[in-house]
Amino acid sequence: MFRLLRFLTGAALLPLCVSVSLALLDTLRSIQASGLFLSPETIWLLTGYFLWLGMWFFLPQPVRVYVVAHELTHALIGMLFGARAKNMRFSVKGGSVSLSKSNLLITLAPYFFPLYTVIVILLHLLTRAFIDPVPLPLVWLFFVGLTWGFHVTFTVQSLMITQPDIQTYGRLFSYVIIYLFNLAGVGLWIVCTTSATFSTFAAALGTHTAAVYASVQDELHARFIFFSHTVLPPLIKLLHHHGT
Repeated sequence: MFRLLRFLTGAALLPLCVSVSLALLDTLRSIQASGLFLSPETIWLLTGYFLWLGMWFFLPQPVRVYVVAHELTHALIGMLFGARAKNMRFSVKGGSVSLSKSNLLITLAPYFFPLYTVIVILLHLLTRAFIDPVPLPLVWLFFVGLTWGFHVTFTVQSLMITQPDIQTYGRLFSYVIIYLFNLAGVGLWIVCTTSATFSTFAAALGTHTAAVYASVQDELHARFIFFSHTVLPPLIKLLHHHGT
């Protein structure tokens, strides 16, 4: 029953994935419309991101570093919800951690919570508490892009193989939640590092969400009408014929 409910919830959230994606595109277009093709902040952010992609394809992958982040994220988010963590293990073949409780966010957190990116941001905030302005502000953005690229590549790779975390809540529901939370992170980076604003993103999200779900409703209504007028009458007649 719960598996079916999660599947239906995931299906219902699929249009929202489209809406958020379109809203992000509109937000990027708003930056270009303001006369800024790429701000210095965006350039340094993207430089870090694409440098990581080059490292990913041409250098040995630091699998153990990802496994550490994966299991630590389970443990940290678990502790935020009052869970006790123990027996944490890391290796190049995988890792594990025992938690006294679990839920959706604890289970899926490593796939949408970029631990190393968060560490960079926290270090930036800590530095700003003692030194204002923060030295080399663009270098911090470079490391945000680098660590975000690390998160994205390893997340995609890990989702291409069987993951017990994903099976716990079902593929469709888990993928939708992971996609939405990751897009939320992308939106946050865009707003924080460019001239785009939260109001621009929120307005675009509201417009696209209403439009996409209206389109889905119209499509479902059209298919229901087609089924009830074209498929259902012959089916009823056939069943009636066999019944007699």
